[in-house]
Amino acid sequence: MRHQKHYFKTETKTDTDTVIIEGPLNSETLKSYTFDNNLNAFRRPSEQFQALLEIADLPEGRIIVSQIDKHIVGYIILLHPDPLERWSDGNHEFIMELGAIEVAHQHRSLGLAGKMLELSVRDNFVENYIIITTEYYWHWDLKNSGLDVYEYKNLMIRLMQRAGFEVFQTNDPEITGHPANTLMARIGKNITDKEMQQFDEIRFKNRFLI
Repeated sequence: MRHQKHYFKTETKTDTDTVIIEGPLNSETLKSYTFDNNLNAFRRPSEQFQALLEIADLPEGRIIVSQIDKHIVGYIILLHPDPLERWSDGNHEFIMELGAIEVAHQHRSLGLAGKMLELSVRDNFVENYIIITTEYYWHWDLKNSGLDVYEYKNLMIRLMQRAGFEVFQTNDPEITGHPANTLMARIGKNITDKEMQQFDEIRFKNRFLI
């Protein structure tokens, strides 16, 4: 598959700023931006920014950001699943993963996560993908949200539904290990029956083994 990326941009205004939601961006553009120190949910901000730079130039990698005056306050990562995860079985080019979504806590009231998700699927080329997201409760900011794990799960489901994601069942031990963990996926309009069957086989890996 020859991955194609088409740039999109939208804006949302606050009382004091204009937030630009844009992407996919390449590393050259990202290097001209700064990265908010509160984007630290997964690793130290400098390390996370370096990861974005590396992913941006992967053939399939897509980085969507929310930025204020070229200062990144939120991002989404789309790329092929990690080779160590079951979702990479078969190395199917049509399977992508929402690797991370994060918004700096001081900007979370602006609905940027939903806006970035919506922009990430505006490119017609993403209709050639099954995009998965594995929602694990230990990644959620329960402390700052004030929600319990099930309330946060419902929040994430509603958020992902804005971009066409649906809940899918699986026997993956990490998902089934806690009832709040969830597998969701967006099935592109161009996905074939054969590709859907291959995805189903990965979701229920080894289901007939005793």
